[in-house]
Amino acid sequence: MSAKIISGTEIAKQIREEIKAEVVELKEKHNLTPGLVTILVGENPASVSYVTAKQKTSHELGFYSIQDNQPADIQEGDLLKLIDKYNNDPQIHGILIQLPLPKHINETKVLYAISPDKDVDGFHPVSVGKMVIGEKCFLPCTPAGIVEMIVRAGIPTKGAETVIVGRSNIVGKPIANLMLQKRPGGDSTVTICHTATKDMAFHTKRADILVVAAGRPKVITADMVKDGVAVIDVGVNRIGQTPEGKAILCGDVDFDAIKEKASFITPVPGGVGPMTITMLMKNTLLAVKMSANLE
Repeated sequence: MSAKIISGTEIAKQIREEIKAEVVELKEKHNLTPGLVTILVGENPASVSYVTAKQKTSHELGFYSIQDNQPADIQEGDLLKLIDKYNNDPQIHGILIQLPLPKHINETKVLYAISPDKDVDGFHPVSVGKMVIGEKCFLPCTPAGIVEMIVRAGIPTKGAETVIVGRSNIVGKPIANLMLQKRPGGDSTVTICHTATKDMAFHTKRADILVVAAGRPKVITADMVKDGVAVIDVGVNRIGQTPEGKAILCGDVDFDAIKEKASFITPVPGGVGPMTITMLMKNTLLAVKMSANLE
């Protein structure tokens, strides 16, 4: 037995084609174009790379997009004024602040300043609250991407034992919430494991679906899972580099060993990663439709 590989690259490509078609229809029927602004403070190389990828994707999909670069020493008050400007710009439907921010800026204050109607990252407390009670909202991008992967791969979730390893606000808590909701890709029985869990293997061995977002390389080994489990590996860990200087990456699960026991598994790279930006675009599309009462 060898697991079916769930390609996030391929699924993301399918979703982007669907978004592109909807953007064309919005322009033709309603004269509407999704607008996204990405705000980058400073020149953190990883942040520059992420923002560049987001801008590239938004252009490819036919969005109106702005890349707003600000110096690392921008004052918090000036950044808040900038956000307010975009909150009131009718051409902008989604506002994304690339994290992390410099230490002199309160990240929470900045994220809360974004209008909930333009919170395409899904981090605002209003978005989180709506998600928890099952209302229409912008879902956090990585958890939303995980659900899309599970649904499109045909993995049954109703009544399934789903175990989440990790309890972050970005992945662990929201994916747990989505997996227990009465909706497609949900309706499962959810257990959350974390650093204080006494016997993690006891829980992971019971999992029909195992979502791992621990941030530690190969923390889940083959002896910790049962045969036939579906494994979603969210982790991206740099464990070295090739002689050419290219990073060697691995996930939070021991892919080579676990793929021989699992029914489905996501690779690293090429698994969950490509889904995150795609779901950001899907949220921006939802934002423009909501702004025009089309959703």
